[in-house]
Amino acid sequence: MSFFSIGVLLGILPLGSSQFPRACANSDSLLRKECCPIWPGDGSPCGQLSGRGSCRDILLSDAPPGPQYPFSGLDDREDWPSVFYNRTCQCSGNFMGFHCGDCKFNFVGPNCTERRLRIRKDIFRISAREKDQFLAYLNLAKRTTSRDFVIAVGTYAQMNNGSNPMFRDINMYDLFVWMHYYVSRDTLLGGTSVWRDIDFAHEAPGFLPWHRLFLLMWENEIQKLTGNANFTIPYWDWRDAETCTICTDELMGDRHPTNPDILSPGSFFSSWQVICSRSDEYNSRQELCNGTNEGPLLRNPGNHNKDRTPRLPSSADVEFCLSLTEYEAGTMDKMANFSFRNTLEGFASPTTAISNTSQSTLHNALHIYMNGTMSEVQGSANDPIFILHHAFVDSIFEQWLRRHRPDREVYPAANAPIGHNRESYMVPFIPLYRNVEFFILSQDLGYDYEYLANPDDPFQTLFVPYWEQARQIWPWLVGAAVLGGLLTALVAGCVVLGCRKKKMKLLEEAQPLLMESDDYQHVSYQSHL
Repeated sequence: MSFFSIGVLLGILPLGSSQFPRACANSDSLLRKECCPIWPGDGSPCGQLSGRGSCRDILLSDAPPGPQYPFSGLDDREDWPSVFYNRTCQCSGNFMGFHCGDCKFNFVGPNCTERRLRIRKDIFRISAREKDQFLAYLNLAKRTTSRDFVIAVGTYAQMNNGSNPMFRDINMYDLFVWMHYYVSRDTLLGGTSVWRDIDFAHEAPGFLPWHRLFLLMWENEIQKLTGNANFTIPYWDWRDAETCTICTDELMGDRHPTNPDILSPGSFFSSWQVICSRSDEYNSRQELCNGTNEGPLLRNPGNHNKDRTPRLPSSADVEFCLSLTEYEAGTMDKMANFSFRNTLEGFASPTTAISNTSQSTLHNALHIYMNGTMSEVQGSANDPIFILHHAFVDSIFEQWLRRHRPDREVYPAANAPIGHNRESYMVPFIPLYRNVEFFILSQDLGYDYEYLANPDDPFQTLFVPYWEQARQIWPWLVGAAVLGGLLTALVAGCVVLGCRKKKMKLLEEAQPLLMESDDYQHVSYQSHL
C-alpha cells in the first residue's frame, strides 16, 4: 500500500473511542470518588435503566502482598483505584466498559448475546491487504486523539486530593504506551528519592494476565476506531530466529543507512515520536510522564550486550518452559525458581528454570536484542514490535494453559508482590479487572492463535501433554518393565517345569484328558500389558 493510499484511509476512517475515563477526569468525580458515567444509550449511569450495570462500591481484596514494597499510602496505585475512586460501574451479564456500553471480549451484538472467536495470525502469513491494513491502523491510532480516555499528568497529591485535576489528551496509540509506563514506573518518595523495586505488571504472577488484557483492550480499541470488528493483532514467531526478520521497511522498519540507531526513512514508523522514555528525569523532578514527544523511535537490533543475551530464544527453550508444571513458585518475583511465569518472562534459565538475573532470556531477550526504545521497560511499548512480540508471548502462555489446565486457585491468592495477588485489580485499567479473570483460555476471551487452532501436526498437538507426563515418569516405567520381565520369566519357568512333571505323571497313569468336560468352559485366556 502506498503512502497516498494510507493517507486516504486515515482521512476517511471514523473516529472511535479509545486510562482515566474522560467523563471522570474532573474535580466533582474525584472529590466524590465516583466514576459512574452515563451510558448514552439510555441516559442513565452505567446503563442502569437498560439493565447493563449499576454504580457500586469497589470491593478490594484484603489478601496481604509480599515484602518487596515496604510502604503504605505513598503510591496512587496501591489498592487500585481507591485513591481516585471507590465507586465505579459494575456491569451485568455480557456487558463491559467504564459505562457498561461495550460487550465482553467474546461477545458482540446490540445486546451482547452473540459469541465470537477471532484468530490472530502470523505476521508472515497474513495477506498483503491485511498487512497494509495493520500498518495503516497503527498510524491511524498514532494520529487520533482518544475520545474516551485521558492520562494523569500529576499524582493525586499534586492534584490537591482531587480539587485540581491534572489530566491531558493523548492519541490512542500513546494512551497504551502511557499505560505501560504508568504501571511499571517507580514510586515517588519525595525530594529526589524513588522506590524502584515495584512493578504492577512485571516480575510477578500478573505479568501474563496483565499483558493479555493490555493486548485485548488495544485490539478492541482498534476495532472500534476503524469499524473493523474482525481485526486481530498479528504475532511474530521469533523461535530460532537469527536476525530481526520483521525489521524491514515492508513491515516494522529497517535500519537507517547512515545512522543504525534510528529507522530507515522508507519505514512507516520513521517519523514516529516516543513518549515516557526518560524515567530518570521524571524521578528527579518527582513528576509523571505527561505524554510530550521526546524524540524518534530508536532500534539497533543485534548490536546489544551479548553477555546478557547471547542469542534469540530457540524452540527448545520454549518447549522446556512449557514443560514446567508450576505457574508460580517461591518468592513469586524475578528470583523465583521452577516458575513457568518467571522462566517465560526471562529471569530464569530456559534450560534449568533457575533464576539468573544476569541473563535475559525468552521474553526479556527480545527486548534486549532490539537495543533501543524497546529495551527500557517503561517506554518499551513505543515500538510497535512490542505488540507483535507480546502477542507471541501470550500464545506461549495459552499453550501452557491448554497443556496443564490449571484451576483458578493455581494463581497465587496472597503474598505476591503488590498488585499481583489473585483478586487484585490491575493497574491502571478502568473499568476494573482482576488478575485471575485473565488466567483463563483465550477462547473464553474470544480469540485464538492460528498455529494453535490449526496446528501443522494435530496428532502431535493432541498427544504432547501425555508425552510430557510419560517423560516425567519414564524412569518408573522402565523399572516396572524390567521387574515385570523378570517376574514373567520366573512364572513361565515354573509353569513349564510343572507341566513337564504333570505330563510325565499322566503318561504313567494312562489317564485321558478332560477336553470334553464342562470344566473346560471355565478356562480363559487373557493378555496383560
